[in-house]
Amino acid sequence: MSKPNQSRKKVVVTTQPSKSNPNQNRTPRRRPAGSRQQPTSEMIFGKDHYMWMGIGAVLIILGMLLMAGGGMDDPNNWDESQIYSFRRTVLAPMVILAGLGVEIYAIFKK
Repeated sequence: MSKPNQSRKKVVVTTQPSKSNPNQNRTPRRRPAGSRQQPTSEMIFGKDHYMWMGIGAVLIILGMLLMAGGGMDDPNNWDESQIYSFRRTVLAPMVILAGLGVEIYAIFKK
């Protein structure tokens, strides 16, 4: 009545790769699309920029040194001219601001 189930068997043949030329059947590897080589990037700032940054840093340090100073010669006498001198209240802040201006110029210079 019903036919007997005949199972079909598949024959699989495997061969060993030859040892004489291992590169014969090799396909070149592909890199994933997202991992492209980036070109070497140039430095953001050149030598001229760093020179201007150094000048600005020197001006800021010079302003801080101008603002620094010792105390009173005699702790019992108050001498207003030593503490509130032109050098400490006007000149030093102007030199510091000039240094900051040079730094800003160095950063934005093309």
